Amino acid sequence: MEIEYRTDFTLFGVQFAVYSLFHHRFYLSVVPMKISLAFKLFSVLLISCVAIFAAQATILRISVQEDFFDYLSFQEQERLSEALPRFANAYREHGNWNFLKGDLRAFLELILPQPDLKLLRGELPLTEQTGAAVRMGLLDIHLKRVAGNQLLDEDAARRPIVVAGETVGWLGIVPIQRVLSPNEARFLAKQRKTWLIFGSISVLLIALLTFVLSRPVRRRMHNLARATRLLAGGDYKIRILVESIDEIGALAQDFNSLAQTLELNERARRTFMADISHELRTPLAVVRAELEAIQDGVREPNAQTLQAMHQEVNQLGKLIDDLNDLALTDVGALAYRRIPINVVTILHTALNSMQRRFISAGLQLEQEIFDGPLIISGDERRLLQLFSNILENALRYTDAGGKVRIACRSEGRTVQIVIEDSAPGVPVDKLPFLFERFYRVEESRNRASGGSGLGLAICRNIIEAHEGQIAVLPSALGGLRLTIAIGLTIQ
Repeated sequence: MEIEYRTDFTLFGVQFAVYSLFHHRFYLSVVPMKISLAFKLFSVLLISCVAIFAAQATILRISVQEDFFDYLSFQEQERLSEALPRFANAYREHGNWNFLKGDLRAFLELILPQPDLKLLRGELPLTEQTGAAVRMGLLDIHLKRVAGNQLLDEDAARRPIVVAGETVGWLGIVPIQRVLSPNEARFLAKQRKTWLIFGSISVLLIALLTFVLSRPVRRRMHNLARATRLLAGGDYKIRILVESIDEIGALAQDFNSLAQTLELNERARRTFMADISHELRTPLAVVRAELEAIQDGVREPNAQTLQAMHQEVNQLGKLIDDLNDLALTDVGALAYRRIPINVVTILHTALNSMQRRFISAGLQLEQEIFDGPLIISGDERRLLQLFSNILENALRYTDAGGKVRIACRSEGRTVQIVIEDSAPGVPVDKLPFLFERFYRVEESRNRASGGSGLGLAICRNIIEAHEGQIAVLPSALGGLRLTIAIGLTIQ
């Protein structure tokens, strides 16, 4: 189907829209153009410059054509007012205007008395220097020209000549715009040519300055784009030099922060892979060795051998369970059945289940738990897991003969649970990293005390799921002071 092109663009647009609607065809597609920042900056400056020059040219034209001509018109009106009495006296003397018909000299004497004398003295007013006398003329009562300039008509600026209270004629003057239009055109053309040359030179200078000034911006943006590509390719050590404190400098700082975070995450991922592979390999190696010893007849499959393998399998299962819990809490998929529960009861349950282990490890357990219910909205199983993990860390990292203190009390609308232990402690600069996954203060991977580094990370996720807070500080006992705050349920 051919579309007939018409000069009426609106009609064409309607026809094309209807055709596209019914035939499901769209022949126009918008292709986004890649425009650089430097080009945008140059365009803005250039358009601004052109707009300023256009405004200046318009103002100059208005000033010359309107303001200057208005000034001349005001002078001409004064000139007409000055000549009116002479024309009125001449009319009284002759009774009509017939004496001026065909007598240009008599008309000029009324317009400019004693012209020769003023010319010799050089005292001609501005209106005479612009040809006001030659532009003036006389109209009768019917606005018909009697004497003066041939271009004078009823549309010209005029003043009435009044004799005995009656208008007997009109004294007018042809506007200078009409008689000087060729000169005005030449003057304006010269002004436009001057401004065009000046504007072209200014635009070239602005283009040069914009290019020079935008080079640092383009260079910094190029460095940022190059660093971004390297970062996307896996080079997490890349950094950008922050050269200023402007927006690009702030973007460079944010980029460096992002690169540092990604570098730390990559390092944590590699550490995680090493830790997990070690933690998984150790119990598997023990179980394999025991099984091979039994198969070779070196060891008998007695209760002691089976107990050792069972212990390693339990260690392996606990690690896998911790990994699963951490993954679920990270994505928010861990199910929480929050109901009003007594946190004191859960804390006592966790302590009772580990009381014997603390005694076996030679640790003194002190309790300062509130004697009464402290009701919170929470998941009993997850909170029990929280307290068990924290107590497990205290049991694992506290030296024999040390002390572990547990306190639970209400403060305002929150329940505060504080768990402290004695030496050894943790360096202050390492405290902020204790809740990060797979982080361990000791790099030696001692399974007897190091653990997998997942317990506190899980604890933090459980506390955040209960809208609570958890913090760790050095303890006066020599170890760590771990504080948990959870909101109480309003009864």
